Amino acid sequence: AISTGPGSEMQQPMALPVIGGLVASTLLTLVVVPVVYMWVEGLRARLVGEQT
Repeated sequence: AISTGPGSEMQQPMALPVIGGLVASTLLTLVVVPVVYMWVEGLRARLVGEQT
């Protein structure tokens, strides 16, 4: 977003969505996926435990 060369007026507005996408995908990968996995595994363990 600091560039001032030719074509920079096209790239500057794209910088925020690109950075936002990187942050969102990082959070999704490192936080949301493991939390959902643990939740599903806990639910599965309770269901299997109740059936036996």
